[in-house]
Amino acid sequence: MEKIGFIGIGIMGAPMAGHLLDAGYEVFTAVNRTPPSNELTSKGILVLDSRKAVAEAADIIITIVPDTPQVDEVLFGEGGVAEGLSAGKLVIDMSSISPIETKVFADKIKALGCGYLDAPVSGGEVGAKAASLTIMVGGSDEDFARATPVFEKMGQNVTLVGGTGVGQTTKVANQIIVALTIEAIGEAMVFATKAGADPEKVRAALMGGLASSKILEVHGERMYKRTFDPGFRIELHQKDLNLALQGAKSLGVSLPNTATTQELFNVCVANGGAAWDHSAIVRALEIMSNHEVA
Repeated sequence: MEKIGFIGIGIMGAPMAGHLLDAGYEVFTAVNRTPPSNELTSKGILVLDSRKAVAEAADIIITIVPDTPQVDEVLFGEGGVAEGLSAGKLVIDMSSISPIETKVFADKIKALGCGYLDAPVSGGEVGAKAASLTIMVGGSDEDFARATPVFEKMGQNVTLVGGTGVGQTTKVANQIIVALTIEAIGEAMVFATKAGADPEKVRAALMGGLASSKILEVHGERMYKRTFDPGFRIELHQKDLNLALQGAKSLGVSLPNTATTQELFNVCVANGGAAWDHSAIVRALEIMSNHEVA
């Protein structure tokens, strides 16, 4: 069984690493601002003094950190993963970052004789805890086959969607759909409750029809229960929509509703909501309508 390095044990990474430990993998992480939880410690995660040391000890190194600059630092900064790599190892980045920069990172890792996969995930904290994540993978068939047993311990829908960077492109598309769907649910909830309807009953009725979705199930409930602790922070979803809008500009395509949704996230941030769950986009709509869903 291959040894796993896991860098990024936050809201998403901690349960993902926990599933690997439960499956019998030896898992290493590095000293960081987020120390391992008591649960991970009790499961036997091993904490080393640097990312370089993690790469030296592991056969497969997984990273899941907030944004492109953090991936760059983890991989190529002083004492980073690249310094500890030797030929034949596999690096898997499960962060959601720039598809363009992903290709640059992959080329650098491959030049060291190692494999590289971009494998961002969807499903949020709930999916991470349930090991039901969707994993969108870019890279070679060979590297994907090697990583599949590891992916299957963390997710249920694992797909090789194309070459290097295509996993990240797919994740950006996913984030467009998620953001616009949450925004649509927010509009529906504001409309229905302003008209006097009970939001819990509205959601229950809609869950039985064509409007039904996992997003309505989870985030519709968050909106009327006012449970806006993340989940997935607005500032991170803003980062993903920035990638979408930058990509659209370079491709010469228009994403008008993505741009509008980003502006609504900006309203939330302007009101202190950068760290709110992304379902709190409803609060921007509430401010504009002078009406609170409850």
